[in-house]
Amino acid sequence: MNTFLYLLTVLIWGTTWIAITFQLGVVPAPVSIAYRFWIAAAVLLAGLLIMRRQWWPPRQAWPYLFAQGIALFCVNFLCFYYASQWVTSGLEAVVFSTAPLWNAINGRIFLGRPIKPQVMVGALLGLGGIVLLFAPQMAGHWHDSHTLFGLALTLGGTLCFSCGNLLSSRMQSLGLGLTPWLTNTWAMLIGSTTLGVAALAMGMPFTLDESPRYLGALLYLAIPGSVIGFTAYLMLVGRIGPDRAAYSTVLFPIVALTISTFYEGYHWTPLALCGLALVLAGNLLAFLPPSLRAKLMGAA
Repeated sequence: MNTFLYLLTVLIWGTTWIAITFQLGVVPAPVSIAYRFWIAAAVLLAGLLIMRRQWWPPRQAWPYLFAQGIALFCVNFLCFYYASQWVTSGLEAVVFSTAPLWNAINGRIFLGRPIKPQVMVGALLGLGGIVLLFAPQMAGHWHDSHTLFGLALTLGGTLCFSCGNLLSSRMQSLGLGLTPWLTNTWAMLIGSTTLGVAALAMGMPFTLDESPRYLGALLYLAIPGSVIGFTAYLMLVGRIGPDRAAYSTVLFPIVALTISTFYEGYHWTPLALCGLALVLAGNLLAFLPPSLRAKLMGAA
């Protein structure tokens, strides 16, 4: 089950990068994000009601839900949408791939969880691989103030993502029926409503791009990308911990590059292939159970 959730998360979120670019343009970014999570929250709530599951969170959960909604479904996405004005998707992916490191460090600081050496080593290998994959895109950008600001936004978004992971893990550990289905419903509603109110206060138009490209991307991001993707990922957080679950973020750019190979003409260089090998090696080190990892190493 863990492997299925892991692969499902990687495949879905690895394809949302290109879908997000289809939303940029006519509709302001905060409004697009609000649309996405309003739809996702409505679908999740309908699912809970149809299945006759608990749909109203207990009182103890609300502080965590508000914090998760703001961190994971509001500020996180705002940072990445606006960073894309100055930072290429490759550079964003490099920064976002540090999520396992932040989850392990924050889990230690705030939850007292031990840092597993194999997870940290695996994450570092994966990060090194991502740097090799995107080295050509990174060249010549480090002295540009706009790029540095974009990278700061991307780091801020990654830290918010990490905080959302830890909040979900904390809520699941409380019991009380706080499944990712329930917590995502209300956290998404809180995050999207916050964005909607802020956009309205700032005078942003609540327009809708009626092109098939925009509407298709919106539905894909709302249902597979949010309803299925976030539920699968946060279930994984509850089952294997936020540090190991977040290692899936290192693989997202691999899926994105595969799509780019067919649709955008991405060229695989020897350096990129070495980077891919490092990512896969780090993934095996961080994710596989110790017994299976030992068998594979023994066979090698």
